[in-house]
Amino acid sequence: MKNASELTPKVIPIVPVAAATAGDADDSAEVTSLYVAHQKIYPRSVTGLFAQWRWVMVVITQLVFYGLPWFEWGQRQAVLFDLGARRFYIFGIVLYPQDFIYLTALLVISALSLFLFTAIAGRLWCGYACPQTVYSEIFMWIERKVEGDRSARIRLDGESMSLEKLVKKWYKHFLWISLSMWTGFTFVGYFTPIRELGMEFFLGRMSSWEVFWVFFYGFATYGNAGFMREQVCKYMCPYARFQSAMFDKDTLIVTYDEQRGEPRGARSKKADLSTLSLGACVDCTLCVQVCPTGIDIRKGLQYECIGCGACADVCDSVMDKMGYARGLVKYSTQHAMKQGWSHAQVVRQIFRPRVLLYTGLLLSIIVAVGISLAVRTPFKVDVVRDRASLARIVAGGKIENNYRLQIMNAAEQAQKFTISAEGLPGLQLDSEPQVIVASTESKWVSVRLQVPYDAAPAGSHPIHFSISASAPAETLVEKSVFLVPR
Repeated sequence: MKNASELTPKVIPIVPVAAATAGDADDSAEVTSLYVAHQKIYPRSVTGLFAQWRWVMVVITQLVFYGLPWFEWGQRQAVLFDLGARRFYIFGIVLYPQDFIYLTALLVISALSLFLFTAIAGRLWCGYACPQTVYSEIFMWIERKVEGDRSARIRLDGESMSLEKLVKKWYKHFLWISLSMWTGFTFVGYFTPIRELGMEFFLGRMSSWEVFWVFFYGFATYGNAGFMREQVCKYMCPYARFQSAMFDKDTLIVTYDEQRGEPRGARSKKADLSTLSLGACVDCTLCVQVCPTGIDIRKGLQYECIGCGACADVCDSVMDKMGYARGLVKYSTQHAMKQGWSHAQVVRQIFRPRVLLYTGLLLSIIVAVGISLAVRTPFKVDVVRDRASLARIVAGGKIENNYRLQIMNAAEQAQKFTISAEGLPGLQLDSEPQVIVASTESKWVSVRLQVPYDAAPAGSHPIHFSISASAPAETLVEKSVFLVPR
C-alpha cells in the first residue's frame, strides 16, 4: 500500500527526440509523447451497501436542491438570495450585507466539517455528496437506461453510425440537456423568486442575466457530468491534490488487503483455496471496471480515488460467489492493515486527538453561531453624516447637524421605530421621531439634531442615537459625532 505522501503524481522524465542518423533511409525521428492519451471510461453498474448509500445521498441532495426553491415560508420563498434588494432569506432569518460575518462562519464550518470527515474516512464528500459525483451518477444512470450496460455501450461506440446508434445518442443527449437546463433554471431560482422566473420564462421576459446564468450553469452541468466526469476529479478539483495533508495512517480509506489477496490469479469456483498457491483475488478486474475514475485499487492508495466504495461492493459480490470471506477490498486504515487490527480497534482509533480537536472546534463554532442568531436584534441601523451640511446655525441661535439613518427591518412584519439622541446638554431632535418600515425592508430617514449655541465648545463631540422597535421591544444604540463650529 502507498503512503499518503505518495499521492502526488509521479514525475515522468522527458525523453529527448532521437535524431535520425546519417545512414537512415529517411529523415524520420522517434517522438515520445509527454501526455497520456485520454481513454473513455465505461463504469460498470454495481450493487451493494456503498452503492445504496450513494443513491441515498443522490436522492437527498437533489430533493433539497430542486425542492427548496419551491418551498414557501409565510408569504415568500423560504430560501432566496435577493441580490438586487441585498437581502438573503433563509427560512425565518433575514440577513443583510452587514451580516457578512455569518457567511464567514458558514465557510469556516464547511471547512472544519471537510477536515473532520476527511480525517475520519477520507474523501467521503467526493464519493457521496459532491455535485460532480452526484450528477455524474445521474447521467451515467440515464446512459445505462438508454444505451445499455457497459459491454453494450462499448459495442455501440465501436460501431459505425447507424439509425439505432443515432437515435440512442440523440435521445441520451436530449435527456442530459433537459436535466441540465432544469438544473440551471433551479440554480437561478435561488436568486430570483422561482415562480416569477417560471412566469417570465413562459412569457419570454427573462432578463439577459437570468438567461445567461441558466445556460451557463446548465452547460457546466452538461459538460462536467456528461463528458468530463473523472477528468474534473483528477485534474480540475484541488481537493485531490491537498487531501494528503488531511490524511494520516488512521484515516479510513478504501483499501486492498494485499496480504490476503496476493498472489492473484484465476481459478475454478470449486477449487480449494488452501491447496492453491494463490491469494483470494481472482484477478477478475471488476474492481477496475466499476471505478468511476478508472484506477486499480490493488495498486494502493492513489490521489484519483474518490472513496466511493464501488470496488468494495463488487469485490464482496465476487467473494460471495467464490465462497470466500468478504473484505478483500474494504474501508480500513494503513495501521489496521499493517498490524492486523480488529474492527473494534479500528473504531476506537477514530476518536484520536486530531478528530476530537476538529469536533470540538466545529461544535463550538456551530453553538456560537446558533446563539448569535437567536439573540440578534431583528433590525439594523447605519448612521451616516450629511456631507453636504456638516454644521450650521439655524433660527433661534441653535447649532444643527444633519444625519441620515438607514433602518433595516429584518422582522417579518412592519415595525414602528422611535428615534432619540443624547450626549450633549440640550440636545434635541428637530425631525419626525417615529418612522414605519415595512417587513424585511430598509428605509433612509433624514434626522436633524440641534443644541443651544453655547451648549458645548467648538469641536467634535460624541453622541448616541437610540432606535427603539415596537414589537418586539428592542433598542439599538449607534455612535456618531456632533460638530460645533468655531
